[in-house]
Amino acid sequence: MKMEFLSGAIDYGVIGLLIVLSIVVVAIGLERLAFYRRFNTGEVHDSQSLELTLTRRLFVIASVASNAPYLGLLGTVFGIMLTFYHMGQDANIEATRIMTGLALALKATAIGLMVALVAVVFYNTLLRKVKVITLEWEIAQKGKGHGR
Repeated sequence: MKMEFLSGAIDYGVIGLLIVLSIVVVAIGLERLAFYRRFNTGEVHDSQSLELTLTRRLFVIASVASNAPYLGLLGTVFGIMLTFYHMGQDANIEATRIMTGLALALKATAIGLMVALVAVVFYNTLLRKVKVITLEWEIAQKGKGHGR
């Protein structure tokens, strides 16, 4: 069985997917930040609508944050399998070639961790903004109630 397809699966499949996910996270994060800046709490009349509006698409960022390390680990497993395959094919393989193969296998985990870290930072920042806007809305609602 040929295992050469794993090299492409790591570089184009796993790492490519992680890069796409990081772009999605940054795009959603920036869109949400821009939305929060121009959001007018006066246009919302109930807390459920406020929460739905403010938390839209945040689950995508949370999902990437929690799953990117696993995707990176999958790429590393593929890379290690490929290295072992090459070791099995060539009994006289040099140690430097083995170490290079293992080092390259770990790149997928490193990329997965970087994507997850960016997603976690965006998620926590956005969640804090949601909390602040929600509290400001609640304070404004109490103020309206006292004015009657």
